[in-house]
Amino acid sequence: MTNIMIKVENLNKVYKLYENPIDRLKESLNLAKKLYHKEHFALKNIEFRVNKGETVGIIGTNGSGKSTLLKIITGVLNPTQGSVEVNGKISALLELGAGFNPEYTGIENIYLNGTMMGYTKGAMDKKIADIVDFADIGDFINQPVKTYSSGMFVRLAFAVAINVEPEVLIVDEALSVGDYRFQAKCYAKIEDMKKTGATILLVTHDVDSVRKFCDRCIWIEKGVIQEIGDVKPVTSHYLAFTNSSHNENNTNIVNEEIEVTEATGIELYPELKPINRWGEYPNIIKHVMIYNTSQEIVEHIELKEEFCIKVICEVRQEEIQKHELGIAVAIKNNKGQDLIVIDTFRDKIKLNRAGRYCIVFKLKNYFIQGEYYIVASCESREQAIPTYLDHVDGAYHFKVIGDKCLYGMLNVPFNVQVEKRPN
Repeated sequence: MTNIMIKVENLNKVYKLYENPIDRLKESLNLAKKLYHKEHFALKNIEFRVNKGETVGIIGTNGSGKSTLLKIITGVLNPTQGSVEVNGKISALLELGAGFNPEYTGIENIYLNGTMMGYTKGAMDKKIADIVDFADIGDFINQPVKTYSSGMFVRLAFAVAINVEPEVLIVDEALSVGDYRFQAKCYAKIEDMKKTGATILLVTHDVDSVRKFCDRCIWIEKGVIQEIGDVKPVTSHYLAFTNSSHNENNTNIVNEEIEVTEATGIELYPELKPINRWGEYPNIIKHVMIYNTSQEIVEHIELKEEFCIKVICEVRQEEIQKHELGIAVAIKNNKGQDLIVIDTFRDKIKLNRAGRYCIVFKLKNYFIQGEYYIVASCESREQAIPTYLDHVDGAYHFKVIGDKCLYGMLNVPFNVQVEKRPN
């Protein structure tokens, strides 16, 4: 049995664009075969494979061709050229309302979807309770779906998609309209499906979700694959391309302090080897490293050990004149998820003179055992949307070590009390 669940080869989807509707008729009746259209490649030379048990994220800006690709994979659209091979039962959650008859009730649409997937009524009778329970839309399950809100649509569609035991699950942005609790419920179910060996294609604008759930990532732009590979570098390059400025809220840490001094003298620092780097002036940040309390550069820190993150940067008069500058640092896990973000802006510390600076963030380690990396950024926050002058993704890598078995992401201090109550 093949280990390849999805095989896409030399896939092209071309649409004919006409300036005027009458041009379509002219072209069809034109004996001289004069062309009145321009060709638009929604997809061009797409090739990739997805193995059994893989979860692959597909990212790209609006109009990049992501949804078109999924529609071809699921058979909703035919390609202009190339081939798609899917080995296994496929279940897809495409755009809102796809595969539903608006005049039918929720229950009737469940059976309709089951029939389209090849299930008998008897087989769907066994699944109906789980689907209704997961959708959790109450009495609306017996109402026509044309009366549903977008959130209710998603609840029912996802409940059907996951409970028909697919070997390949495809989710296209639809979860973005659900409420937070339902999204968490869906992603927990996706995790369960991953453990059972299901193959999943996840299309989303949420890079954190891709980094958390996906094994590989495909970045599509203007119908062409820009990059395919490990999640961390691909998503980093995508964020650089879009110059993403999603709001990274600062997270307070106990014992966190900031020092800013002018760096003097000659010191030896580790060379920057970032995953990616971009910005208006991508050479401001010179070095990033972690020091222990003995002022030694380290790559391993213990649980609850005090440490500091040191950022060496150099700003020129040109940059100072244009912007009010500060430094932000994020610590991410090996999936690329932000765990904390700290910066000089909170304490209203700015780099307001040209020169070389050393910024020191002092912290106490509450991260559990694992691998982490640092993102350092020189920013201006004069506007609501930050301006990134130098953004260094993967500026420094380190590990947290310890012998305790801990869960979650942070080992924060806490007190617990147990009181025995009388019967």
